[in-house]
Amino acid sequence: MRFVDEATITVRAGNGGNGCVSFRREKFVPRGGPDGGDGGDGGSVILRASSRLLSLYDFRLQRTYEAPNGQGGMGSQCHGRKGDDLTVELPVGTQIYELTDDGETLLADLSDPETVFVVAQGGRGGKGNEHFKSSTNRAPRFAQKGEAGQERSLRLELKILADAGLLGLPNAGKSTFISKVSAARPKIAAYPFTTLTPNLGVMIDDADPEQRLVIADIPGLIEGAHAGQGLGHRFLKHVERTRFLVHILSVEDVSLESPAGSDGPWSGFDLINEELVRFDADLGGRVQLQVVNKIDLRTPEEVQALRERAAADGRTVFFMSALTGEGLEDVVAEMWRMRDALDTHEALVRLRETEEFDEEESDIEVIWVRE
Repeated sequence: MRFVDEATITVRAGNGGNGCVSFRREKFVPRGGPDGGDGGDGGSVILRASSRLLSLYDFRLQRTYEAPNGQGGMGSQCHGRKGDDLTVELPVGTQIYELTDDGETLLADLSDPETVFVVAQGGRGGKGNEHFKSSTNRAPRFAQKGEAGQERSLRLELKILADAGLLGLPNAGKSTFISKVSAARPKIAAYPFTTLTPNLGVMIDDADPEQRLVIADIPGLIEGAHAGQGLGHRFLKHVERTRFLVHILSVEDVSLESPAGSDGPWSGFDLINEELVRFDADLGGRVQLQVVNKIDLRTPEEVQALRERAAADGRTVFFMSALTGEGLEDVVAEMWRMRDALDTHEALVRLRETEEFDEEESDIEVIWVRE
């Protein structure tokens, strides 16, 4: 299973090069004076959001990223070369947290493609002794040392960008649905928990191919998911940015014998919604499209009775069979309508502890030499 949505890495910017202590000594140039060049700046570490990446798997393999140091200055006023910046690509939707002994702080949210963030600034190069000459010190025998580059420990957390998030109990037919409306090919079988990692599918409008709707399918939720039961709670963060949720319930989990006025037929919806609220109130209040799937397993009379029961209970419920395609067109049309009517949500920020950071400029350190 190569889908990884969390990783911890260390980034280290390059140190600045040291300034040079040098004096000009040429024939016919008496008292040439200091000519030590400056050191080059260290390279910075830059994070960039890339649509090519889909998970943080590579960051489990390589955990340290270092930018090159700047070169030291030389005589004859030759400045050292600047260290090249190191650009690290991350999946779109990655949040970057800085880890310290006192907790963690959110540094950036790469929610848009090609977004860049300088996470570690390279150290400044030191000045050569030519900068320190004056009327009272015509032969300075010291130069400035290059500054150290920033070093940070980071926690990367990927939260997939999607327009709609699929939720439901295990074996509700979410994978079959996403395979029918998009080119995604998730694992489908007649047992629970066939989906072990989030799947992404893209619906394309036949009339306008430029219009797309991205769907995120996460593993099924069970009772107690908010407390860590099952698999789905680990991936709920991947529907935080969605405009709306598509809540799918299998007709096998709907009881036709429930008395009027009770929530019996829709208890599967209510169970998952309660888990969402316990996990996060904002996610529990997200707009939902409620769908009953697998209606091919019931007679037309039983399905009609469920439609009438939903209307009597004041619920807007769509009925479909993802396998046969019955009712699928109405669900897809409603998803397009909701995509155009609703805005995307900001991803939730989950901090262990927060702390204010004050960056202090480092003191100047000099190198003393003897002529």
